[in-house]
Amino acid sequence: MKSTPLSLIAGVVALASVTGFAAVTVPGDEGATQAKSATRLPVERSSLLCPAPSTSDLAETKYTSFTPAGESPKAGTAELKPAEALPVDDATDKGATDKGAKDKKKEGEKGKAADTKPVVSLKELGKPFTAETSKTGAPALIGTATDTFAPGWAAQQTTMAAAGAARGLLGVSCTAPDTDFWFPGASTGKARQDYVHLTNPDDTAAVADIELYGAEGALKSDVGEGITVPARSSVPMLISTLTSEVAENVAVHVTTRSGRVGAVVSAAEEEVGSDWLAASADPTSTQILPGIPADATSVRLVAFAPGEDDADVKVQLVGKSGTFSPAGNDTLHIKSQMTASVDLKDVTRGEPGSLRLTPVDGDGTPVVAALRVVRGTGAKQEVAFIPATGPVGERATAADNRAKGSVLSLAAPGATAKVKVTASAGSEGGKAAVKTYTVKGGTTLEVTPDAPAGLKGGYALTVEPESGGQVYAARTLTVPEDGINMFTVQTLPDDGGTVEVPEAEQDLSVLDD
Repeated sequence: MKSTPLSLIAGVVALASVTGFAAVTVPGDEGATQAKSATRLPVERSSLLCPAPSTSDLAETKYTSFTPAGESPKAGTAELKPAEALPVDDATDKGATDKGAKDKKKEGEKGKAADTKPVVSLKELGKPFTAETSKTGAPALIGTATDTFAPGWAAQQTTMAAAGAARGLLGVSCTAPDTDFWFPGASTGKARQDYVHLTNPDDTAAVADIELYGAEGALKSDVGEGITVPARSSVPMLISTLTSEVAENVAVHVTTRSGRVGAVVSAAEEEVGSDWLAASADPTSTQILPGIPADATSVRLVAFAPGEDDADVKVQLVGKSGTFSPAGNDTLHIKSQMTASVDLKDVTRGEPGSLRLTPVDGDGTPVVAALRVVRGTGAKQEVAFIPATGPVGERATAADNRAKGSVLSLAAPGATAKVKVTASAGSEGGKAAVKTYTVKGGTTLEVTPDAPAGLKGGYALTVEPESGGQVYAARTLTVPEDGINMFTVQTLPDDGGTVEVPEAEQDLSVLDD
């Protein structure tokens, strides 16, 4: 008798639960491994990375960690720990190696070693846990969740910078590490100060490249290649120092030659405000950008076609009552590898909406896109960014919500959809609340969620489509400060809480010779 050990089968399932892919080949019986179907299982491990927050002396940052309630027989952990902050000059050393970086750390040239104590530890499901800091130079955070805390784990970083050139409400969903990111909507303009934050969660160095594209094509850069991000460290790169060319609208492309990183852009604009710019959804011919506030005074669309072909897209607003094209801006031509932009002004005209980009003809050309959104006028302006995003899928969560100021935008660009929204128990007390909404096809529904009964502290919002067409979602958080409605918008793509695992044709534990 010859058999495949059960421990191997369990290992395959565990691998798939972490990576989304697993396969087994049984010697002498390759055909027995063909999958006849696939089932979805909860992930067993999740990784999230939060960038270093504002360096302002007046900034206060709140971290929120949350995993939706669920069923799991295993215990687990979910912790966000400090990364080591590195100077830009060290990170861009072309001769740097992992060993060399470690040697410099030992010699004290890399700065203070990271504290291993968790900043936030999640202790139970269905309830957010928080931590706050006003420390100047607070580090990026590297997070891992295992077993029961891994499926749907979400973390949010929200900073209030009440004054200064970078004042504003800066919010970002902590992101999973990857190897490829697009950021349309950045800038090297004189009024902007934008940084790309690169965070490496692993125990070996990562090497990244940063490419910049303006309205006329690639921006010349001699220092954007071969950026070493040492193990478990974070590096901020000022975009305007990567090129001598000034461009108001820039598409930033971050890739890794080795390893993986978390990447996000911090954008500060003089006399307007600041916020985080998260990565756009992967290039595709149709993009949805949900959650434009009803009172937006200025909306700018920035798009980029990374392939060899130009793109012609229809620009449509999915509004409160239906879908329509903005007058004079119903289409946008995007030249290959050139950044295109269009000012849509106050396109929502007092009603909430979402933007949809679709091909003018045929299958279209893949694009990436983002919106720069301004509320207020004059000295009371504030800015936020909305990247193109994927659908909610099975489930998505916005971890940081307050008793007042949270608004949820639900867009159904296709068929009508039914959506369940859960407001979790409060971080310091309160009972979870559940409500179901119907989003009519071709519209955006803006709702102010019912806060948990007896709420104390903050709470998380979890969105779960129940039937109908695809749903795209975003959460806007508004905090008034000195007469300014400071705000930030986070999109809600699928949380990746489950992965497909193929089912084998036969029981691999009882195979004969």
